[in-house]
Amino acid sequence: MDEVSDPHFTLKDISPPPNHVGDVYLEFPRATLILRGVLALLGIPALLFLFGLTLWLYWNVFSYGWTREWMMYVMLVIGPIVWFGSIFSFVKLDLMLPRDEPIRFNRLRRKIYLYQYRFNYFYLFSRKHWGVKPVAYNWDDVTAEVYRVYAPGHGGLIENVMLSVRNPETNEVIDRVLFTSSLYRGEAYWAIARLFMQQGPEALPKFVHPPRDWNDDDGLSHMHCLAPKVKWPDDIDRESRTAPSEGEAQ
Repeated sequence: MDEVSDPHFTLKDISPPPNHVGDVYLEFPRATLILRGVLALLGIPALLFLFGLTLWLYWNVFSYGWTREWMMYVMLVIGPIVWFGSIFSFVKLDLMLPRDEPIRFNRLRRKIYLYQYRFNYFYLFSRKHWGVKPVAYNWDDVTAEVYRVYAPGHGGLIENVMLSVRNPETNEVIDRVLFTSSLYRGEAYWAIARLFMQQGPEALPKFVHPPRDWNDDDGLSHMHCLAPKVKWPDDIDRESRTAPSEGEAQ
């Protein structure tokens, strides 16, 4: 794990730029899936094939009964079901993941707010384990790290920038979330976030590219348009966009 160092490039050219820059908070776009729709387009035909294969295997077992190769039949019946569940979870993630998973940096509250989508491959139909569950952390407990993984067949070297949240008392990492899937963008975003949190919006450059509203379908792919729009819960939306009131506990 390598801590992100100060970048040596022009921050104003970053694309996409922050969603919002104001006196109180800064918001970055984020996406945990780079190629939206690929999992669904490949997975749905596979699901139909496995569903048909499972029906055919069950039909043969119940039509002709068990034979001395009954163990083979068990494996043939269970195997497609396991594969069906695995592929279904990937397809569901592709279809249900929000079109944007923004991160807000509130400089007056000294906190960051993550529009975090949680999922679990084992509990496919559980509302508890699937869905948007925003979280907030203290800015001083957050660090950015680079994770380098060599993945043959996936473009070689993969460099993700992660945000690690540490317990200030034990220095133990209590959460780790994806910041960007690009080292260049991750360094730029982190530099912008630090400037904003330490010096305020006046320290930021005037960005060349205009911000976009990810809830607006204009310019998005068809698969992105099918994805759920960003909707923060009212209480955390209000908190993440405002300064603390006088006497408010932090």
